[in-house]
Amino acid sequence: MKFKIRILSLLLMLLLSTIMAEAAITTHRTDELGTITGTVTDKADGKTIIGATVSIPDLRRGSITDVNGHYSLENLPKGVYLVQVSYIGYATFNQRVDFTKTTTLDIQLQASSIETGEVVITGVSKATEIKRDPVPMVAVGKTFLDQRSAAGNVIDMIANLPGVSAVTTGPNVSKPFIHGLGYNRVVTLQDGIRQEGQQWGDEHGVEVDQNSIDRVEVIKGPASLSYGSDAIGGVVNLITPPPVANGKILGSVQGTYGTNNNLLNGSFRLYGNNNGFVWGTILSAKEAKDYQNPHDGRVYATNFKEKDARFMMGLNKKWGTSYFNFSLFDDQQAIPDGSRDSVTRQFTKQITEDDASRTIVPASELNSYKLPVLHQHVQLYRIYNNSNFNVGDGNLLVNLGYQFSHRREYTHPEDADVAGLNLHLSTFTYDFKYSFNLNNGYETTVGVNGQYQNNTIGDATEFPIPAYHQFDIGPFIIMKKSFGKLDLSGGARIDSRSFHGQAAYIDTAGKYPVLFNPSNAATPPTVISQFSALNKTFSGFNGSFGAAYNFSNNFLLKANIARGFRAPSIAELSANGPDPGSQIYHIGNNNFKPEFSTQEDIGMFVTLPNVSFSVELFNNNIQNYIFQQQELNADGSPVLTQGYNTFTYVQSKARINGGEISLDIHPLSWLHFENSIALTYGQNLGTGGPVADSLKYLPFIPPLHTHSELKGNFSKGFGRFKNVYGFVGFDHFSAQNRFFAAYGTETYTAGYNLLNAGIGTELVNAAGQTWVKLFIEGTNLGNVNYQSNMSRLKYFDNANVPAGVQPGIFNMGRNVSFKVVVPFDLSPHPKS
Repeated sequence: MKFKIRILSLLLMLLLSTIMAEAAITTHRTDELGTITGTVTDKADGKTIIGATVSIPDLRRGSITDVNGHYSLENLPKGVYLVQVSYIGYATFNQRVDFTKTTTLDIQLQASSIETGEVVITGVSKATEIKRDPVPMVAVGKTFLDQRSAAGNVIDMIANLPGVSAVTTGPNVSKPFIHGLGYNRVVTLQDGIRQEGQQWGDEHGVEVDQNSIDRVEVIKGPASLSYGSDAIGGVVNLITPPPVANGKILGSVQGTYGTNNNLLNGSFRLYGNNNGFVWGTILSAKEAKDYQNPHDGRVYATNFKEKDARFMMGLNKKWGTSYFNFSLFDDQQAIPDGSRDSVTRQFTKQITEDDASRTIVPASELNSYKLPVLHQHVQLYRIYNNSNFNVGDGNLLVNLGYQFSHRREYTHPEDADVAGLNLHLSTFTYDFKYSFNLNNGYETTVGVNGQYQNNTIGDATEFPIPAYHQFDIGPFIIMKKSFGKLDLSGGARIDSRSFHGQAAYIDTAGKYPVLFNPSNAATPPTVISQFSALNKTFSGFNGSFGAAYNFSNNFLLKANIARGFRAPSIAELSANGPDPGSQIYHIGNNNFKPEFSTQEDIGMFVTLPNVSFSVELFNNNIQNYIFQQQELNADGSPVLTQGYNTFTYVQSKARINGGEISLDIHPLSWLHFENSIALTYGQNLGTGGPVADSLKYLPFIPPLHTHSELKGNFSKGFGRFKNVYGFVGFDHFSAQNRFFAAYGTETYTAGYNLLNAGIGTELVNAAGQTWVKLFIEGTNLGNVNYQSNMSRLKYFDNANVPAGVQPGIFNMGRNVSFKVVVPFDLSPHPKS
C-alpha cells in the first residue's frame, strides 16, 4: 500500500508538471529566448579568471568560466533577472540583465578583502541581495561549508553563525535554533521543500546528507508570510548543487576522517548537462565510534551509521526549468542514557527489561563502530519537484513533494527486533507562486502553499503520539518596490491548519503493551484508553512590512516588523507516552491556542574599504508560547511514568530579544580579522500574575557568544597551490545563569572558551584546473571539558550523583578533521 501511494504521488507530480510545462511552452516563442556569453577578467591586470561561477539564482542556471575565462548561458527566458558572478578573493558582481536585449556581458571582477553582494532566494519574490532586503538573513556557500569539515552534520556547520545555534544530542543529532526558537518554530527546507520528520522530538535531528548541501540560507525571524505555520522563528533552507553547464559531466570523490570518534565519511558526486537535460547523483556513507572527552572518556551510545543517496534529473528548456529529485536518508543512531557505575563512574548499559541491574560497558564496546542493541533507526524517503515556468510576463514556481519518514527506536534489550517506538509519517507538500511585475516596477508574488500529513504509530510498544491526519493551507501575497535608494517590501497571509487525531486503546495483558482495535465483543479489562479522538482547526493572519535605505554604497539601514503564526504540534496537543530517545514521558494539552508573535528588527550596516561593521537588534513578543516543564513529587524528586521523567506542556506569554554585532577588519588584502557577538534573552511573562524567579526564563536560550577569527586568504596562491587559506578562531560562551530552573527542568551552565584552527588549499595542474582540494580543521584544540546548555546530554546521568561530581555528559573533546576532495571531468571533448 505504501509503495502504491509513493508511485501515485510521483505520477501526480509528473502529470502536473507536464501540464504546466505544456501551458508554459505555448506562451513563449523561440525568438523571445536569449543567450549570454562573455569573459570574466581581473579588473586590475586584465587577466582572465578561471573557475569563476556565473549564475542566475532564480533560474538555477549556472556556468563556470573555462581556461580562457569564457562562459555561456543559453535558452534564457524573456524577462529581467539577476546575474551573479563570484570568485574567492573578489567582490561579488550582481547586475540585473534583460535576456531579450543583452547577448554579451563581459565582467570585470575587482579584488576585494570585504565579502559583499551575497544573494538569497529564500523568502523573497526574486533573487535579492541580502543588503537590499529588510528581512534579517544570512547565507553561506560551499566554500564556507567545506571549511567546516569537523562538523558532524549540516546544522552544526552553521550553528556558530550570529543568531543561529543548535540543540544537540551527540555529534550526529542537531536541531536548528534561531534567536532562541527551535523545534516546530523553525522550518527546515531542502531546495524549498519543507522537511518533515517528527520535529517535536528532542532527539530527532534533520534528516539531510551534509555532503549533498552546497549552500544554506537562513531567515532570522518570523517567516510565516512565505512558509506558513512553524516558521514563527525562522527558516533554514538547505540547497543542493545546481546543474552544471551545458556539455559538462563533472564529479568528485571526497573523504573525511575525524580523530575524536574515528569518523569515516565518504561521498561520490556526478552531475551532467546535455543540451538542457540535466542529471546528477550523490552517494554518501559515514560512521563513527563513541566520541570522547577527558572527563567522560568515550561516551557510550553516541556512535552512528548513516547512508544517503540522491538522484536528480530535469530539463532546462525555453519554457523554463523542471527538476525531479529522489533521495534516501538512512541513519542508525545509538541511544545514550548517561547511566554510570556508582563507584567508578564508568558507563553502564541496560541488559534486562526490568533493568534491575546493569553491567559496565567494556572498553572494546566503547571503541567499536558496532551499534548497541538499544538504538534508533531513522529513514526518510523523498520525491520532489522544483519547477520554474515562464508564463506570460512572469514566472510560475511550483514545488511539489512527497516524504515518508519511518522512525523506529529499539528499546528492549532482551528483544532486539521489537521496536519500542514505530512512527510512520507521510507528508505531501505543495507550493505554487506566480511572480510578476505590476506597473511601475512593483515586484509581486501571489501564491498558496501547505501540506497534508498522515501519521500512523505502527507495530510498537510505546505510543507518545496518536495516529492523525493534518492539512495546512495558506494563500499569500508579497510585494516589493524600489524607490531609488529605498527598498520597500511587505505582504499578507491567512493560514489554516486542521488536525484529526484518532482514538487509540492499549492492551497491557502481554509482555509489552500493544494497540487494541475495539470490536463488538466485550473489551478485556486489561485495555486502557491511550488517546481520545481529536478534531481541531487553527487559523490566523500574519504579515510583514519592512524597508531598507541605502544612504550610500557604504551605509545602509534596515527595519522590519513581522507577525508570525504557529499552530500547536500534535505532540503539544495529544502526547501521552514515552519517547525513549529523549528519556521523557510527554503529556500534551488539547486546549492550547495557536502562538502569535510580533517581531521588530532593525539593522545598521557600514562597509568601508578595509572595515565592515553591523548591528542587528530584534524584539519578539509571543502570545500563547508553549513549552515543556518537568513534573516533581512533593519531596522534589522527578515524577516517573513508566520509568521516564514526566514532562507536561504549558502555555504562557513570552518575550525574546537581543541582537548581533559584527566587526570585520581587513588591514591587508589577504588578512581578515572577523569578530562577532550574539546575545539572546528569553523571558517568561506569565499569564497575567507575577512570575516566580524559577519560571522567569525560557528553556534552551543560548548564552552570550563571542567569536573571533584571524584568517589569511590567498586566492592566487603559490605556484600550483591556489586558494590557500588558514585561520585561528576563538569562541567564548558565557555562563548561562538565566535558565528555566523550575521543577529541575534546566540547571546552571558554566562558561567556557574554545580554540579552533584550520588550513586548506587546492592543487592545480598547468592549465589551472583543480586536481585535489584539502581541508583540515581542528576544534576544541585545548581539549576543554565543557557542557553546552544547548546539549541535551548535559542532563543524562544517574538520578543520584556523588557529591563534588558534575552530573551529565560533557561535550566532545579535541577533534581534528581531514577532508580530501578529488574533482574530475568526464565531459566529452569537442570534435576538432
